[in-house]
Amino acid sequence: MSPESTLFAGTDLAARIERVERSLMEEGARAAAQREPRVLVRPIGSGSAVWAGPNSPLGKVVGVGMGDDFDDSALDAVEAAFAEREAPVQFEVSTLADPAVAERLTRRGYLLTGFENVLGLRLAPGRQANSAAEVKISAVAPDEFDTWLNVVADGFATPDTQGVASHEEFPRDALDNSIRDIASATGFSGSLARIDGVAVGGGSLRLADGVAQFCGAATLPAFRRRGVQAALLSARLAAAAAAGCDLAVVTTLPGSKSQQNVQKLGFQLLYARAILVRSAQLS
Repeated sequence: MSPESTLFAGTDLAARIERVERSLMEEGARAAAQREPRVLVRPIGSGSAVWAGPNSPLGKVVGVGMGDDFDDSALDAVEAAFAEREAPVQFEVSTLADPAVAERLTRRGYLLTGFENVLGLRLAPGRQANSAAEVKISAVAPDEFDTWLNVVADGFATPDTQGVASHEEFPRDALDNSIRDIASATGFSGSLARIDGVAVGGGSLRLADGVAQFCGAATLPAFRRRGVQAALLSARLAAAAAAGCDLAVVTTLPGSKSQQNVQKLGFQLLYARAILVRSAQLS
């Protein structure tokens, strides 16, 4: 990797990425409000506490500890709001955030349940897409949205077992709803991968503040190890560069196949997020 393409994972870069992540969760939750009247979007310091319905993957606190402090009353209010919804409170805290945040949470009974890795890649204009000859990538047309959603959700339902296992499992209806909610975000687009005309995989991309967020991709189990993920990655990177983004980011489980795939294309590990959870406080 050339010096020009490397990224220094400092607090400024992390704060930029965390702001974009925060805005994505907020937009997804606001879309969920069309079917769930109890949706929660509450600022807390530099972050946001989000709840988008029972068992939703969007139910979490993101972006805290990146410059704006919060007092115990703000934390009390977040915990009370999640307790009203009989939901656990999950904080995702960057390793580049203020260390005092994790200390405060552990003192309040939060348990460390896992980590996720944030990887980044510097983008330059003129980047070209490359893919296996048999894999065809196209943008998702409006009449293809349900096909795309089903392929992505089916792929997520059978994850690769390489690396550290996820601490989370979601019901299919909650997963479908969260994908629809995220897909409504400003700057979002979907990609569909086909082999011999058959939809076999899908990916998503969201452009915000010059950052290209890779919001998830999946391949049907029967078509894995045929270059589908690499093709989806390459096509989205080219699209993001053409749109003027200077940075691509992706979040993966540590040591996962997804992490291996993106590192093959030049992504580098920037930082991790610690996942701290306090179980639901039932009334």
